[in-house]
Amino acid sequence: MVQKKYELSLLILRVVLGITFLIHGIAKFQMGLGNVAGWFESIGIMGFLGYVVAFIELIGGIALILGFGTKIISTLIAFVMLGAIFTAKLSAGFMGNEAAGYELDLALLSMAVVLLISGSRLLALDNKLFRTEKETI
Repeated sequence: MVQKKYELSLLILRVVLGITFLIHGIAKFQMGLGNVAGWFESIGIMGFLGYVVAFIELIGGIALILGFGTKIISTLIAFVMLGAIFTAKLSAGFMGNEAAGYELDLALLSMAVVLLISGSRLLALDNKLFRTEKETI
């Protein structure tokens, strides 16, 4: 029973993190990747990284929802979150004043790290493609 709750908890984390990043990725594509790259440059980051982040968020979000490459995608998302915290959010503080702070980024980073450490096999495409153990629920 404990194992089932644990796996269900990881599934919830994976899907919520995936939806969050999918929506953020869609937003970047809607605002235009050139604009995203320009914003990155305006805060002192190489513009091409805006494209990289947008693709990680969009494709990574879909992959997490499907449970495909969870540990790899979680690692990439953790790096994106560390980058966001240290380049754009840290100076605003934890809660921020006029702009958002880094509290959400830290929560998303934590979710990604949990998935990196534990994985998430319940209802995961990886489990279907590379079956090494049966699903527990």
